[in-house]
Amino acid sequence: MSEKCKSLSQLWLVLPITSQIFGVITMITDLSTSDRSKYACALQASKLVESGMKVGLGTGSTAYWLVHHLAERVRNEDLKFVGVPTSTRTRDQAQAEGIRLISMDDAGRLDITIDGADEFDQSMNLIKGGGGAHLQEKIVAFGSDLMVVIADESKKVEKLGRFPLPVEVLKFGSASSQMKIEELLIAKKFKDFDVKMRMKDEKPFITDEGNYIFDLKLNEIEDPRELCCDLNIIPGVVENGLFIDVCSAVVVGYSDGRAEISWKKDIV
Repeated sequence: MSEKCKSLSQLWLVLPITSQIFGVITMITDLSTSDRSKYACALQASKLVESGMKVGLGTGSTAYWLVHHLAERVRNEDLKFVGVPTSTRTRDQAQAEGIRLISMDDAGRLDITIDGADEFDQSMNLIKGGGGAHLQEKIVAFGSDLMVVIADESKKVEKLGRFPLPVEVLKFGSASSQMKIEELLIAKKFKDFDVKMRMKDEKPFITDEGNYIFDLKLNEIEDPRELCCDLNIIPGVVENGLFIDVCSAVVVGYSDGRAEISWKKDIV
């Protein structure tokens, strides 16, 4: 990562009037308020990518715009990088947009991963997994020199937990895993919690790895680090959506087109 990128503490931008999506010119003013925020933070984050980098490509509605902006730089600026997608959705989009991809195994250590988040707190700890891809996302994030989160301002919280915490579990013994998760939450004195299997089209949601997801409605998590560790030692649990001590920076986008980047090294 260049010193130029690392030295950025704040950057404000204004949305361009138009953008080309899969060959179709679209007015940015046609985007919803939420999408303008996502567009703005993804645009700024895309500028952190330099030729020669190996880049983790996140999953979700904000990461969609990141892939879009990077593809435009490939076409218009001759940006040369390789991407590691964190889901089949991201892989399909990146391939359609002409981004060169490699596997995580072939990539080895990545220079940077850019991904969305469902929540982030003041310490830049995260809840991710609303799109069901947090297992691959976590592997890629922890395999990167830098992990940058892109999000709108609504994702910033005082304490994690308002967004349901995803926990990926094996199909085998999933009912037993759910019972053990509930027992853990009772032991930790969580009140009014709920553990529900994620559904899609009236069937259990299946991750890219063929697993189930339980969504934990906790309201507030006092000790995310401890809960992360305790969940992952339950037999059958594959991975949870708490991302602790991995985020290097957060880029927040606003509906008026502004975007601001904050680096963890500047707040610790």
